[in-house]
Amino acid sequence: MKTNTFLSTTSLGSLVAAALVIGGVSAACAADPVAADPNATVEYSGTVSVLTKFGLQQLSPFFVNAAQEYEKLHPGVQVELIQESDDSVKGKTKALVASNSLPDVYFTWTGSWGENFVRGNRAVDLTPVIGPDTEWGKTLATAAVSSFQYNGKLYGIPLYLDAKFMGYNRSLLEKAGVSEPKSFEELLSACAALRKSGVTPVSFGNKEGWPGVHYAGQLLAYNVPQATLEKDFIPATADYADPGYVVSLKQFKQLIDECSDGAGTNGSSYASAIQQFGSGKAAMYYQEIIEFDQSTVEGALKREDFGFFKLPAPKDAKGDVKSIEGAPEGYMISAASKNIPLAIDFMRFATSAENGKVLSAPPYGQPSATVGGYSADTMNPAVVEGLKVIANSSYLMPWLDTANPPRVAAAWLSGLQALVGGTMTPEEVMERVKEAAASSK
Repeated sequence: MKTNTFLSTTSLGSLVAAALVIGGVSAACAADPVAADPNATVEYSGTVSVLTKFGLQQLSPFFVNAAQEYEKLHPGVQVELIQESDDSVKGKTKALVASNSLPDVYFTWTGSWGENFVRGNRAVDLTPVIGPDTEWGKTLATAAVSSFQYNGKLYGIPLYLDAKFMGYNRSLLEKAGVSEPKSFEELLSACAALRKSGVTPVSFGNKEGWPGVHYAGQLLAYNVPQATLEKDFIPATADYADPGYVVSLKQFKQLIDECSDGAGTNGSSYASAIQQFGSGKAAMYYQEIIEFDQSTVEGALKREDFGFFKLPAPKDAKGDVKSIEGAPEGYMISAASKNIPLAIDFMRFATSAENGKVLSAPPYGQPSATVGGYSADTMNPAVVEGLKVIANSSYLMPWLDTANPPRVAAAWLSGLQALVGGTMTPEEVMERVKEAAASSK
């Protein structure tokens, strides 16, 4: 299994429950492995069902429009969309897997989440049609495709790229006399100056649990060597003995206490955090590149006033200071689909360069994983610059909640929430993670 590029945004309860169902039920009920046939004839008739993660009002038109255009090209085909949000897609996936009714095409994250479908023979092996030497594979970013590699085979279709950045309000930083911080220590100093100026330095909502995971993951990449991280992602080899883990969690706790509303953030949602930032009530917000357009869509923060930087590394970092949290998100084809060639053909269409340019530009702002699938002339300039940072990064750090098996993911999520709330220490969090890894062997 390839373990160096994963991505998700997940909440504790739904992640663990869904992952356990996906892993357990699929292993028990699925048929033999299925591989795509590159020579199969596409029959343009019937229905192709698609479970997306584009349920939000701002995003939903993309697949609606793509489906309508595909139906115009192929009048005998009906595209049936099931559009869910970032959080609701987990529960929906759980229900569909439990009832053996996964749609022809379904959304997936990389890492352990996607591996559950593969292990249960729920996903079609797409290597023959999406490999690097295939016609379709040559149109997609190689690194994005390889992020869905398991046991040497390719199972996912990347739709867009993602990574995590600290967005900031230029006016509020200038008012406080703060410049863009170049180190973790400078970030803490900037927070003190911003708080003195009368604004919340960093908006943070950790009700769902995963926002804290994102901070911790980036700090872990800075403080723990990559080889050690990847060893510890696998329960059979995990020991979590590197001192960088505790160092990272101490830095995370310091950042939350000094830069945000502290323990109270466990009661605030991530949506309220981005609203606080967009309305000008907070100077910074740690966000995904796919949220850049959302930050300036309706609030007081104007596009020209929006800036960003990668969460800066501590001065004594022992890990990879050129790393960044980020990876593609994409789709798998159900091994139980009655028309696999049609499902694949629809996703070829959805990932075309033309559709990629639509997806990458406002109002969507989701950087396409398709080669030539975006145009700097039509995109938010901040997204364009963010893509350059991603391209120049040495390592894509996985989200801890999908890189790890369910019990370990649960330990990270609940432990970090307890750390934010002040009911656990960094050392206690790591003991919980170690115990979860041991029980997952």
